[in-house]
Amino acid sequence: MNLEKYYLGIDVGSVSINLVLMNEQQKVIDKLYVRTEGKPIPILKKAMEDMYIRNGGNIKINGVGVTGSGRDLAAVMVGADVVKNEITAHGVAVLTFFPDVRTVIEIGGQDSKIIIIRNGVVSDFAMNTVCAAGTGSFLDRQAARLNIPIEEFGEMALKSKSPVRIAGRCAVFAESDMVHKQQMGCPPEDIIRGLCEALVRNYLSNVAKGKDILPSIVFQGGVAANQGIRAAFEEALGYKVMVPEHYDVMGAIGVAILAQKEVERKGSTSFRGIENMKQDFKARTFECEDCPNNCEIVEFKAGDNILARWGDRCGKWAMKFEDKSELRSLA
Repeated sequence: MNLEKYYLGIDVGSVSINLVLMNEQQKVIDKLYVRTEGKPIPILKKAMEDMYIRNGGNIKINGVGVTGSGRDLAAVMVGADVVKNEITAHGVAVLTFFPDVRTVIEIGGQDSKIIIIRNGVVSDFAMNTVCAAGTGSFLDRQAARLNIPIEEFGEMALKSKSPVRIAGRCAVFAESDMVHKQQMGCPPEDIIRGLCEALVRNYLSNVAKGKDILPSIVFQGGVAANQGIRAAFEEALGYKVMVPEHYDVMGAIGVAILAQKEVERKGSTSFRGIENMKQDFKARTFECEDCPNNCEIVEFKAGDNILARWGDRCGKWAMKFEDKSELRSLA
């Protein structure tokens, strides 16, 4: 029986792991979001197994792409065909579905990005580095304080008639200001709208500072589900802001698309197979004392077999036992 060919995109972040299963027509067949919980190895193993079970257990993975902050580790585990940073992955995904896009706003749980695209090519980007006030975790904390489900945040924000102004340059000050407005008796919907506008101001003054934001504008990342944030962006920018159907997994979609192109180019896949995920994967670190750099080396093993080492500056330890050149490309 000839099984349909699928391509798997994996985005391993600090908070979550996103998996996307796409067919050859680049249609999303399935997607899976799981919390990393500080345990990326077992969580990724279970997520892969769950994806197989959800799709009947007999799907054929014809190629795999990996992105996110944990991409190096995940790439060795699964045998990735493509390993790309988040900017590249998000850029490829959004251009696939919105060829005329010129600005990408991406806000997740722990970070936020802006990607500037001109003539179908990423020309500039920026990421938040120091403050959580422009991220989804900021909204999560305030929703908990207000005892309002985060899923209702956006809808309530749209009901506001007179939004309060929240000091949004710092997460700590914003929370203090919000409490003050509560004590003044301001309606919850006005406070929530004020928080949405504060997040947008923070994003535009920090992440997007100095960037030329032009339409078409696409808003993605988990926070794109919040209608209040989308409305606040449209009001602040004066442009319509579009939200993709799969706004929450665009990074995984991007590397799945790149994996398909790479497999078509080379004619085969490096994917190790689902059975490989049942191995006992372990990572450990040690310090190299051969020079004053004292590099911290990460060693990754499957059972007793060393799959990879990386983290050195000189190249002494950076080797992958099955394919040395491939690991060096990941470093």
